[in-house]
Amino acid sequence: MAGQGHDHGDGHDHGHGHDHTEPPSDEALRVKALESLLVDKGLLDPAAVDAVIDQYETKIGPRNGARVVARAWADPDFKRRLLENASEAMKEVGVSGLQGEDMVVLENTARVHNLVVCTLCSCYPWPVLGLPPNWYKSAPYRSRVVRDPRGVLDEFGTKLGDGVEVRVWDSNAEIRYLVLPERPAGTEDMDEAALAELVTRDSMIGVAMALSPE
Repeated sequence: MAGQGHDHGDGHDHGHGHDHTEPPSDEALRVKALESLLVDKGLLDPAAVDAVIDQYETKIGPRNGARVVARAWADPDFKRRLLENASEAMKEVGVSGLQGEDMVVLENTARVHNLVVCTLCSCYPWPVLGLPPNWYKSAPYRSRVVRDPRGVLDEFGTKLGDGVEVRVWDSNAEIRYLVLPERPAGTEDMDEAALAELVTRDSMIGVAMALSPE
């Protein structure tokens, strides 16, 4: 069900029943057509387009989310407010906007690992994570992550112990989720700016852990 967590801590296969591939919107088709025309006329370098997209997917966009996570790691009172009312707490650090109005933050712990997907399309918290990666929008990820979350995590290089409960959360048009990854060991003396450098986009989706300070 959209907007609901799916508990996969017992290792059984919980089929979800959704495997939709949405056609591109009219706006997306127009953008692609314009890009193709400019490339054909030699007015646009495809490599430059890819570089800009990569900046917003992996660097510029996720920095907002990284600031939120770092503040939560460093400030217990902010963390409490973030878990109680994420949208309002994020405004404290200047993060808000369209498709981030109703945010829910999910805390990863030593016993629970949260993982986010949108099975029906590709709902995504743009204000905190920037552009969604292609794999997040793909039908294989959207269908497999609810059936075999541990297998998907393995493919991302994320190994969890058998005692860790995996919860898969299905975003929708009303609710967007952000994972608060576990704070890495050895970061006790780091300030917020340094902590934010350890937070990746993938760790805020839940397919990866935060980076180690080493």
